[in-house]
Amino acid sequence: MQGNRAIIKKILHYLRPYTFFMACSVLAAAVSALLALYLPVLTGDAVDLLLGKEKVDFSAIAAILFKMLVIILVSAAAQWIMNSCNNHVAYCTVRDIRKSAFSRLQHLPLSYLDSHPAGDSLSRIISDVDTFADGLLMGFSQFFTGLLTILGTVVLMLSIHRLVALAVIALTPLSLFVAAFIAKNTAALFRQQSSTRAVQTGIIDEMIGNEKLLQAFSYEKEAEEHFGKNNEELRGISLKAIFFSSLTNPSTRFVNNLIYALVALCGGFAVINGHMSVGQLTAFLSYANQYTKPFNEISGVVTELQNAITCAGRVFELIEEEAEPAEEEEAALPAEVKGEVEISSVAFSYRKDQKLLSGLNLHIEPGKRIAIVGPTGCGKTTLINLLMRFYDVDEGSISVDGCDIRKIRRKSLRSRYGMVLQETWLKPGTIRENICLGKPDATEEEMITAAKYSHAHSFIRQLPKGYDSVIGEDGGMLSQGQKQLICISRIMLSLPPMLILDEATSSIDTRTEMKIQDAFARMMQGRTSFIVAHRLSTIREADTILVMKDGNIIEQGTHGTLLEQNGFYAQLVRSSGAEL
Repeated sequence: MQGNRAIIKKILHYLRPYTFFMACSVLAAAVSALLALYLPVLTGDAVDLLLGKEKVDFSAIAAILFKMLVIILVSAAAQWIMNSCNNHVAYCTVRDIRKSAFSRLQHLPLSYLDSHPAGDSLSRIISDVDTFADGLLMGFSQFFTGLLTILGTVVLMLSIHRLVALAVIALTPLSLFVAAFIAKNTAALFRQQSSTRAVQTGIIDEMIGNEKLLQAFSYEKEAEEHFGKNNEELRGISLKAIFFSSLTNPSTRFVNNLIYALVALCGGFAVINGHMSVGQLTAFLSYANQYTKPFNEISGVVTELQNAITCAGRVFELIEEEAEPAEEEEAALPAEVKGEVEISSVAFSYRKDQKLLSGLNLHIEPGKRIAIVGPTGCGKTTLINLLMRFYDVDEGSISVDGCDIRKIRRKSLRSRYGMVLQETWLKPGTIRENICLGKPDATEEEMITAAKYSHAHSFIRQLPKGYDSVIGEDGGMLSQGQKQLICISRIMLSLPPMLILDEATSSIDTRTEMKIQDAFARMMQGRTSFIVAHRLSTIREADTILVMKDGNIIEQGTHGTLLEQNGFYAQLVRSSGAEL
């Protein structure tokens, strides 16, 4: 965790564009505080005019009351301006921080997203930023006004009675010491609270996203116990943090009440001895109360700011995560890509202490269909990740049309691939928007033709609004097979020069799959295609089948030649019958 000073410096960087509104807020706070300080003077004058039987000056009191009314109205207007400026600064700053965090999330390497729970990132961008906003708003609303009130009351108390005022000021550090001591000891608890809340967000996100799986395996009770354990831990930490932070206000209030009692006692003797009037004592007591009140507020603000700074630190950690390496502007693939792929001595591992791929060599001619088979964990999906530059190789190189892909912009490289994965991805919106994701300028006729090729048109037509039907997150009520058909339609519409099909028909019934295979065959004609599949029907017609095991290609050839070799591939075929 970063130090508080470093975090505050970063917060100030985000506040800098709103200097004008901060200045307006400080000015309005000054006007409000000064007018509030002038009210006790008028109150004291009015009290002095009430002393003595039949000596009340009603006309003078009426004038004072009118002044007080004007001051209250102007002070209220100043407070409204101050609060409006504070809200603008706080929420604009929070907007900018959230925007920076989400923008950084789009540029983080896949390795970060794979190694960090989604719930932790969600908690940082949503919960932590909200907590930071609350603390920032409280700081703006109460800190400046409180500070100005303290300075103003000190000056006015010294002008009324210097000795009593010095006694009040001398006891002030005791209140500050109590607040600082408690705030320092609650900082660690707030950090722990934020971390535990992030874990809880991750659990909730995971359980909601996999609710069907939980119910299928009757895991509800275990999920409740897992959540309950974390929730209980969060409750305990939160109670401790809130308990210790809540000690600040009553502790400082106790000290301040002692100060107020001292002022009343000393002021009473001063009135008896003729050093001040009753009206001045009334004003002095009001100032003493105004002087100590901001300390109570500021002590509460310090606690909230401590929590806010802790949460801001977690957000800044995300914002400052190392992004994917910068790319050369001129490095881009030509518009016409032949699809020749060369893999030379490639070595890669997700963890440095655990080798996965090593010494991988492969030459793929343009327009060839390459099937990749092998047991789970052999490196099939890893090879796809490397081809798409989701990860960069540790050793060796991968080139497309003779150009090392590390010298090609990721956007340029990925736009030349069309991917259909086993796990579908659909965004909230219409089916039309989801199909046209890779080609937003597609015509209606092109979109419908692509949907017909993928055999999605028939079920889309039966929906209430057809292609304009709105689906929720991850496809809403569509079946897994229907979602996969939409993803296949998306690729058939954009038709990139190279294809990656990773279990592309895993959720589709056999009859529909047979129809789609014909469409795939037309689509793959003249395009370099990588097919990861377990179904024999999907890869039987591939030009080359790569058989992977333990991160290495141990066999390669056509379906017929590999069966004749009677090696590992033949064992896979025999052990699975009609399936690979």
